[in-house]
Amino acid sequence: MQEPLRIVVIVSDPALVAEGDADAQALEERSRLLRIGLLEAGYNLVATLPADVFLTERLAQLQADLVIVDAESDARDALEHVVMATRDARRPIVMFTNDSDERPMNDAVAAGVSAYIVAGLAPERIHPILTVAMARFKHEQALLAELDHARVELNDRKVIDRAKGILMQRQGLSEQEAYSRLRKAAMNKNQKLVEIAQQMLDMAELLG
Repeated sequence: MQEPLRIVVIVSDPALVAEGDADAQALEERSRLLRIGLLEAGYNLVATLPADVFLTERLAQLQADLVIVDAESDARDALEHVVMATRDARRPIVMFTNDSDERPMNDAVAAGVSAYIVAGLAPERIHPILTVAMARFKHEQALLAELDHARVELNDRKVIDRAKGILMQRQGLSEQEAYSRLRKAAMNKNQKLVEIAQQMLDMAELLG
């Protein structure tokens, strides 16, 4: 049986929301509905944390699978803390707020938020919202991995082409002969082709 997702909720700093303020009331009601929705959907709410400078360490210790930002008047500040805290260990981020302004919404999406939910939170919506957020996050991570792989391949190809060029120039080999020479050296030394090519470039630079 699959373990339930470990959820950490990031809330506004109470000191930034005045008692009796409309934002405070909205935040309190949304937080209540959020907890109900997480409980009913079977998620593991491991902690509710403030958005502060200790967030990175706390998220690492709690091994959170998904982060929910439940913020109001300080939504942008809270989001900045969360984005910084998940920069080196990416996690899906879901943001609940009553702020319908397009600018913070666009900023949130650009920062990597998987779902930005404005108003109208009902407990029964929690599960589909988090399910879609997880799916979107996994899809984006797969695309980023493909992009990184393509960049590595392109860089490797450039290194190999430069090494082939040196062999062709200094030993009068054809391109195919130069490639075969590199490939044979890689097989004999049980190394990757790009490693042999980089060693050749380093030696060529050293010898001038």
